[in-house]
Amino acid sequence: MDALVPKLVTTLKGYTREQFFADVVAGVIVGIVALPLAIAFAIASGVSPERGLFTAIVAGFLISALGGSRVQIGGPTGAFVVIVYAIVQRYGVDGLAAATLLAGVILAGFGLARLGGAIKFIPYPVTIGFTSGIALIIFSGEVKDFLGLRMGTVPPEFVEKWRAFGGHLATMSPWAVLVSVLTLAIIVAWPRFNRRIPSPFVALIVTTALVQLLHLPVETIGTRFGVINAALPRPALPAITLAQLPALMGPAFTIALLGAVESLLSAVVSDGMIGGRHRSNMELVAQGLANIASPLFGGIPATGAIARTATNVKNGGRTPVAGITHSVTLLLIALFFGRWAGLIPMATLAGILVVVAYSMSEWRTFINEFRAPKSDVAVLLTTFLLTVFWDLTVAIEVGMVLAAFLFMRRMAEVTNISALTHEFQDPVNDFETDPNAVRRRVVPAGVEVYEITGPFFFGAAETFKDRLGRIAVRPKVLILRMRHVPAIDSTGLHALRDLVHRSRHDGSLVILSDVHAQPVVALERSGMYDELGEENIHGNIDDALNRAREHLGLPDVPRPTFATPTVAREM
Repeated sequence: MDALVPKLVTTLKGYTREQFFADVVAGVIVGIVALPLAIAFAIASGVSPERGLFTAIVAGFLISALGGSRVQIGGPTGAFVVIVYAIVQRYGVDGLAAATLLAGVILAGFGLARLGGAIKFIPYPVTIGFTSGIALIIFSGEVKDFLGLRMGTVPPEFVEKWRAFGGHLATMSPWAVLVSVLTLAIIVAWPRFNRRIPSPFVALIVTTALVQLLHLPVETIGTRFGVINAALPRPALPAITLAQLPALMGPAFTIALLGAVESLLSAVVSDGMIGGRHRSNMELVAQGLANIASPLFGGIPATGAIARTATNVKNGGRTPVAGITHSVTLLLIALFFGRWAGLIPMATLAGILVVVAYSMSEWRTFINEFRAPKSDVAVLLTTFLLTVFWDLTVAIEVGMVLAAFLFMRRMAEVTNISALTHEFQDPVNDFETDPNAVRRRVVPAGVEVYEITGPFFFGAAETFKDRLGRIAVRPKVLILRMRHVPAIDSTGLHALRDLVHRSRHDGSLVILSDVHAQPVVALERSGMYDELGEENIHGNIDDALNRAREHLGLPDVPRPTFATPTVAREM
């Protein structure tokens, strides 16, 4: 069972001094990595830079201290940029805080309801579609600062945004481009010389120093946002009315779903790196509590950050102490060096986010998905295009609904209804190896044996009705063989009940054969078991055929031997 116990509680048993120092070193390194990312994600999300730091400090601490993963690092991520920006533009910062708080309640509810395992089953094309779409939008949002364009507010719509960029290319700043390109060069090249010191941090320090020493005419955080107050504010509830809450439920659910998916995906990836096993439900509860606390301290939505979690693991972090240290490191940097954050060039942050967008895009995976079945490609492109041109919330909703419809279609296709006593016989290989094959039985005249192969879900119910509706002459006895039906749902039960009622009206008896445990339980709970009668539900085909003979007034036939050659008819 996935216990609701934080990993911090269990990992501290037998905790050694050596592991403590390794966790502290890893936490300090991750904190340095998180500094430019937290600021950049906040600015890209349409809020002031210090809010990204508040999020990484408060939410990052709670996610590590209460989470279900040994090495998860929490904070603001690129996946939230699009949805946060849209919420801020429409509902303001207070609306964002309220939506984040509601999302935290929903996330905690997911964990308490033990839904941690279910959330991981979101279709892969949906995940890749909205992730790649988010990457493209993040990249588009950084073009202005990357090129140093002199323009007003950037239009939120994707097409209009690029039209505006094209119309202002003449205002491009060569110095901003130089700083951006230098940032990219350092991030790409620095790991070849030193992997211990994070390359984004090196790029931030080098470019900031050059801009200040050479007095380059580029925009900085201070010139755009003014003085940065990085001290944690007092907790406060968002200033919204109860009448505004219903409109925020949709964005809140999107934040919760996105946070759940990304945090659990990050936990799974880290499990593979350390050979561990996370507690998904506890992780969701911690993510929920973190997203409740973050907006109270002026933060934005937070979740597990895959890149920072991987950095933690690679630098020796093995317990939640590393994640806690990462938050403390950020707090100390904010308190003692926060006032210097205003010197950071906007072009530097743009360069860092361009690298983030490139990593998020997973363009190779996106292209490889075109080799998948056409239905998966349709889900991928629909989710991607809706994310880019419409809205992330709509993209996820439509992508999930489309994937569900395609799943129904596939279930209908894989579930086969076969007539075993005419038109179709058990395959030769099945006959040769399976002593339960119908071809080994003597089937009385007036009896038809049909076999259902595959899950009998709602997607297969119409196939079932259509196939049996083609029977020209109603048999006296209809045997439904269900040895390859692992599960049945309420729609399948309804189709079965409809068949029983129509068969009784036509004077036919319906007998079920080779019924598995789940279908039996479903039949009992729905009342179908009593409606059919215990004497008409059997565990093997021989008992079902003998029940048919009893109904027809014929003598029983002994179980056939392995060598019986073909289906025969009693006359």
